[in-house]
Amino acid sequence: MGIRLSTIDRRKFERLAEIMEMNNEVVGLLSTYLTDCPNFVTEELIHNFCEECGVPEEEAFRHLLIVACGLNIENNVRDRQLAVNYLMPAVRKLDSQEYKTNPYYMHLRIPQVRFGDWELKYEKYIPYEAFVCNEIVLDEDFKEIPQIGFFDTEFSFPAVMQNNNEWMAIKPNEVETMQRAIELATGCVVTFGLGLGYYAYMVSEKSAVESVTIIEKDSVVISLFKTYILPQFPGKQKVTIIQADAFEYAIHQMPVRKYNYAFVDLWHDVLDGYPLYLEMKKLESLSPETTFLYWIEDSLLSHMRWRLFHQMQEALSTDNKNIRIPEAYLHFTYDQLIQKLKNPFLRKLAQKGK
Repeated sequence: MGIRLSTIDRRKFERLAEIMEMNNEVVGLLSTYLTDCPNFVTEELIHNFCEECGVPEEEAFRHLLIVACGLNIENNVRDRQLAVNYLMPAVRKLDSQEYKTNPYYMHLRIPQVRFGDWELKYEKYIPYEAFVCNEIVLDEDFKEIPQIGFFDTEFSFPAVMQNNNEWMAIKPNEVETMQRAIELATGCVVTFGLGLGYYAYMVSEKSAVESVTIIEKDSVVISLFKTYILPQFPGKQKVTIIQADAFEYAIHQMPVRKYNYAFVDLWHDVLDGYPLYLEMKKLESLSPETTFLYWIEDSLLSHMRWRLFHQMQEALSTDNKNIRIPEAYLHFTYDQLIQKLKNPFLRKLAQKGK
């Protein structure tokens, strides 16, 4: 049996479906741009545009990005909506000095070394190269605004390569998306996933943090970290590294350790992270005294939001008895349904592994 909405509420729901489609469309546009031509905007293009139009660099970059994405804002209403509602607010010019003065960048020196198939090195963004710089921003209408940044100077960042493929890097995106979890951490902290040790370094420097336990399965990653990075930590005496599977540790050892905070960073992106996120969320109940924090959780919840929304769409458009919708949903109003699409409810749903 399907969900039954009033005519007015059904129209609201259809409008939400249009927003969802535009969310997906803008992600597709930006993904293509970042993959195929992230250096389309050059210093020359920016300077010429600024001189001709009398606008600052950030605004010039926005207009050039709109052109590069193939949007016809003069004659196409939908293209204009995508540009005004998504691309324009998405772009930010970043100050490279703000990141260069980050304690990790300032105090740690990553050597250029090879270790079997692995390599430690510095990568770089060239001036006006576009990149993802933070989590999506969700507005009250469920529009999801990607965050795209650029620098006006070259910017170098440490990276770990495996077979010449980037495995981990400390870019502005990593700095921004870990900031809240760093600020909240106090007491005894456990972090799942090592990488280049950015999170471990930043929380170990906090006087309010007593200890940092790192759970990492890969012995090569641990060896690289212990040899080249950990010795540079001023607070290395706080740090303990345990080679273990994250989920096995969360089940069998973590409950007796009584950590205050856990930070989970076991994935590269939403696609590989979503099932791992759900798996760890189910294990939170084993450590009720621990506050769990997750890397790029807003993006993971976005993935969950639209999966649930698709289920609601199916329930609205069919009487198919195989569509599994809780009985309580059947007579919901639109306002009640969208409460189920907001992050607080989704976090609770994730704990059930849905």
